[in-house]
Amino acid sequence: MSITYQKDDDNIVTLTIDMPNRSANVINYEFGEAFQSAMTKLEAETDLRGILVTSAKKTFLAGGDLDLLFAVTDAAEAMRGVDQLKVLFRKLETMGKPVVACLNGSALGGGCELALACHRRIALKAKGSEIGMPEVTLGLLPGAGGVTRTVRLLGFEKAFPFLMEGKRVSPEEAFEAGLVSELADSPEEMMVRARMWIFDNPDAIQPWDRSDYRMRGGDPRNPKTAQMLSIAPAMLLKKTHGNYPAPLAIMSAAVEGAVVDFETASRIESRYFAQVATSQTAKNMISAFWFQLNAINEGKSRPGGFPPAKFHKVGILGAGMMGSGIAYATALSGIEVVLKDVSLEAAERGKSYSEKLLAKRVSSGKMDEEKMRSMLDRITPTDSAEDLKGCDLIIEAVFENRELKARVTQEAEAQLAPDAIFASNTSTLPITGLATASARPENFIGLHFFSPVDKMQLVEIIVGEKTSDETLARGFDYVRQIRKIPIVVNDSRGFYTSRVFGTYVSEGMALLAEGQHPKAIESAGIQAGMPVGPLAVSDEVSMSLMLHIRTQTRKDMEAEGKPFPEHPSNTVIERMVNGHDRPGKAAGKGFYEYPKGGKKYLWPELTKLFPPQSEKLSLAEMMERLQFIQVLETARCFEENVVRSVPDANIGSIFGWGFAPFKGGTLQFINDYGIAKFVARARELAAKYGERFEPPALLVTMAEKDESFS
Repeated sequence: MSITYQKDDDNIVTLTIDMPNRSANVINYEFGEAFQSAMTKLEAETDLRGILVTSAKKTFLAGGDLDLLFAVTDAAEAMRGVDQLKVLFRKLETMGKPVVACLNGSALGGGCELALACHRRIALKAKGSEIGMPEVTLGLLPGAGGVTRTVRLLGFEKAFPFLMEGKRVSPEEAFEAGLVSELADSPEEMMVRARMWIFDNPDAIQPWDRSDYRMRGGDPRNPKTAQMLSIAPAMLLKKTHGNYPAPLAIMSAAVEGAVVDFETASRIESRYFAQVATSQTAKNMISAFWFQLNAINEGKSRPGGFPPAKFHKVGILGAGMMGSGIAYATALSGIEVVLKDVSLEAAERGKSYSEKLLAKRVSSGKMDEEKMRSMLDRITPTDSAEDLKGCDLIIEAVFENRELKARVTQEAEAQLAPDAIFASNTSTLPITGLATASARPENFIGLHFFSPVDKMQLVEIIVGEKTSDETLARGFDYVRQIRKIPIVVNDSRGFYTSRVFGTYVSEGMALLAEGQHPKAIESAGIQAGMPVGPLAVSDEVSMSLMLHIRTQTRKDMEAEGKPFPEHPSNTVIERMVNGHDRPGKAAGKGFYEYPKGGKKYLWPELTKLFPPQSEKLSLAEMMERLQFIQVLETARCFEENVVRSVPDANIGSIFGWGFAPFKGGTLQFINDYGIAKFVARARELAAKYGERFEPPALLVTMAEKDESFS
């Protein structure tokens, strides 16, 4: 059975959720049948004193089975399914007996909603345990009573972060917020407290079922609440740009449900749930953030046949921003770090970066001073290559210069054991070429981190021509050990992420060169789902660095006898950097002005340097160009076997440079659009703007066969 039913001598029934053949409990048909059976038994009890709901697993209840939900395309079917569950939850809380949820571990999504249907929630102070409703992060809303009960329990102001942001908190934070009633230090104490509460509260009733119930902070008819809610949709639209239907559906269900009785509010919630659950946005986000992300983290891209590697000591060459960030992420995971630079002073500056980040954690209460000191002690700054002895892995993070990288590679490799591996953090230079400086190219790999390393979750693992499968497996294990997301790609100029991301900024500059207004270009980028406009991100990356990379690429391609592809953005970069000395944010001047202590703004001279044309493109056309150019380049990477899998492409695009999450990633964008329609539209864009929009042969063939990326 998925739920065991045990009645003790005090007439208290304990329902223990324990789904067979699963590491975590989930809500599916099996759970529904077991819960229905338990409710039938409870309703037949004549001397029932109270009910405890708990779990036999490490977690309480992880939420709905997304395999089932993903397959549902009919809104009526989705509504029927969630309503059946809600009927059971409602019976539990209205049967006239006290019910206590004993949260022995994480209660997320439907698990949190079940807990809210209990009169009391006692949570175990378990490390790593989380409580919350993250449905919105998958394009969904908490449809099993989560919206209706959370708003009634906490009021709008405190409920909205849990509902509309998918906030997940520790048991202690849940208690502070009022989501949890009390805390326990041990499972035994939790159960004792729960039983005592049942004895003390024989007539327990939910707050919203009392005749004198009043919503915290006031319902929508309260003038203060009404004022707050009147501006909330506009603020939400400004944040989501209309790309995410779930947050608006949650807000609508919450507000509309707050002015009617509980049963009506519950039906309103179900309708909104069915609407978003069957939307293409939800399908895109579930596909990416659940199925594909899980596949990656579980090692789908890792070669088999090699035992898991555990790293104890990692050397990092270069204590600049990237090297310092990698040192921080590595030490935070419990690994010893040797941070080497040309001078001890520079290496110590790199270590101070970690100290600043840790000090913030201490001041916010997320870490104590002792743990901070312990972590800092793991980082050894040095200017001596001899200190690299004993490292399992060395990561080179010096400037993008082939000769410099070769020099530091050879210096460091001389200190390494034969089985240690060497990685380059290059963002553009081919790994196979860099590995020629190595005495052991089979042990050489690319580990491309993203800036800032402490915040960016992705690491792009690049496999060179001679990189062994064992080295790839060990590199993958290191990335997972430091709790980041690994995608695996084959060697190529710019690899996958830099190559595709570069098309976004280049297309933004092409629009500028055509005379489109810079404000409109930036707006198009953001409304297309990107976190930052293409001109702003060019300033962040630095146009002088972009110019350096393009110059190096031109030389390399000429040496290979290949023509360097011309692009309208080349002229823009050269004029900005060489003609007007405006390389980007670091210099305080680029496409934007950066006044000290003030907000950045677009350089007023831009419209003179690139005069507006009489023919203005629509916002929709600019958005489409910025999206299509990235998607087409991803398809080329897939065709050329640079990207090894669909999950790597989609997850890499979302976590690497922020490609529209609501579209599910770059290749899922094509599925969403419809491959035949996508190919036809790409050809139209190519006819108007150049061959860079021409669909690759792979897409043309797939369109003819009506295939999709899976």
